[in-house]
Amino acid sequence: MQPEMRHTVDWAGPVDADLPDERAVQAACGLMQVHGRATGGPLPLAVDYASVVAGVLAAQGATALRVARARGLDLREVRTSVAQGALLAVGQYLAAETARANSGAPEPDMPVAPSDVPQADGLATLETSDDARLEVETLDPLAWREFWARLGVAPALAGRGWLPFQQRFATAVCPLPGELRQAARRRTLAELRAAAHHTGVSLLTFGSDPAPAVRPAPWCLAPGPAPFPRARAHRDNAVPGPRPAVPVSGAVLPLTGLRVVESTRRVQGPLAGHVLRMLGAEVVRIEPPGGDPMRWLPPLAGDCSARFSALNAGKPVVEADLTTGQGRDTARALAAEADVFLHNWAPGKAARLGLDASDLLPGHPALVYAWASGFGDAFGDRPPLGTDYLAQVHSGLAAAVRPADQPPAPSLMTLTDVLGGLVCAQGVLAALAAREATGRGSRVDSFLVSAAALVPRPARRARWTALDRPLRTADGHLCLGPEARAHPEAVLRLLDGAGPMATEDLAARFARRTTEEWTARLAEAGLTAAPVLTDLTALARDPAFRAAVAPPDPVTGHARPYTPWEFA
Repeated sequence: MQPEMRHTVDWAGPVDADLPDERAVQAACGLMQVHGRATGGPLPLAVDYASVVAGVLAAQGATALRVARARGLDLREVRTSVAQGALLAVGQYLAAETARANSGAPEPDMPVAPSDVPQADGLATLETSDDARLEVETLDPLAWREFWARLGVAPALAGRGWLPFQQRFATAVCPLPGELRQAARRRTLAELRAAAHHTGVSLLTFGSDPAPAVRPAPWCLAPGPAPFPRARAHRDNAVPGPRPAVPVSGAVLPLTGLRVVESTRRVQGPLAGHVLRMLGAEVVRIEPPGGDPMRWLPPLAGDCSARFSALNAGKPVVEADLTTGQGRDTARALAAEADVFLHNWAPGKAARLGLDASDLLPGHPALVYAWASGFGDAFGDRPPLGTDYLAQVHSGLAAAVRPADQPPAPSLMTLTDVLGGLVCAQGVLAALAAREATGRGSRVDSFLVSAAALVPRPARRARWTALDRPLRTADGHLCLGPEARAHPEAVLRLLDGAGPMATEDLAARFARRTTEEWTARLAEAGLTAAPVLTDLTALARDPAFRAAVAPPDPVTGHARPYTPWEFA
């Protein structure tokens, strides 16, 4: 009988701080800071996002243990935490801020407003004359310019909006020129839809219903065409089988000895590969000749984009032009020697390239073929661009992440990209576990909307009082714990000689003392509170995060979260 496997998830993990709940984790680990950039200051996500990320990490750890044990590795325990999930979610933002601080050089081509300065009107959401709220998306600057031209906006003015619009994925804030918002406000929804249709810009409307429009399975797993021999056969006379078990003495991580080949862009796909690499796999990237253009987006850490490095450091690269026969042959050769082939190409591209699952699996039935997309087939033959913010809109998450007294709008923190990458990686792990049990590879499809549907949300948008928001103190912000938020009279007793008052007035009184003073006074009364992190670079200097965050080093040039699991 095999020894029992143990799985542990707690709130703080290796972070040496009192983090008793979701709000405290969001406050301490930077989620409030990043999410609140677009609306003027730190703001909680009105959903238990960090807890969901930690839940997926826990599932990954448990599945990875199953794969490891099946491959002969003596691993019996895995631990993770909600704090580690939160730090992984802000990893790109942490890399960018610490790279900028570490270099001391100004970042070229930044928007007028620096990324770490909150903007009261920093969302990309547009409103129409008939009171529709909508998000638009395009990755094409010419389509962007033409869309606004159809709304009567001069090209130069539209061009001023392009940079903050594109950089919102990296900065979590979108300070569009006010003239663009006004131009949209002068037109009807029908007029904006017509402009989007004629220019190829994606457009989705949304309301205040937080319920998911669809509830797809997190991933879809289809077994490969046929079983294969358990042992890897000689490459000259048989089809490759699974890689043999790695000797115990040479393995420390569950996927050690496995190889992943990825052809991915932006966040969702690279993050999935990053997770598999942190679990021990060798991950090889296919990039176009000259490299992925995302490598040179500022801020740079050395000669590479810090945001790109946060997801792709440690992945060797093979350059191949997939529009040519030679490039596609290179991809097929790499896939033939891989355990996993992963991509996040647009729908239909794999088939056009001859690199779909139906092309690769018959010759390599051991392969796990993974596709990460935005919407799958939810929109038929003409899906909108499968990007984070449109997935938040379609899934209802855009309404759920903000309280009822704020207009619904997506968080400009890339919530579904991160969760979608994690879900894709978990689908791969499930397929690897099935391969060990059945001797068959699989196709695994996952989607941003299926990841978003994992986030629980109430039937109606959350209603907050002033005590549910971060309270401004004399030197920062403080997030009250659940007992203090639920019982304002208990907080009132801490105010010397104060009589009954509205929660808004009570919140205003916090500005009279420092964060440390309030934390101590609340603790004496048996109430919890967490200081709100408002500078991501502080994570790399805070002794409490020493075991959870690696400081900038000469190799990476930026801070990064450590691997979010501990295996033993």
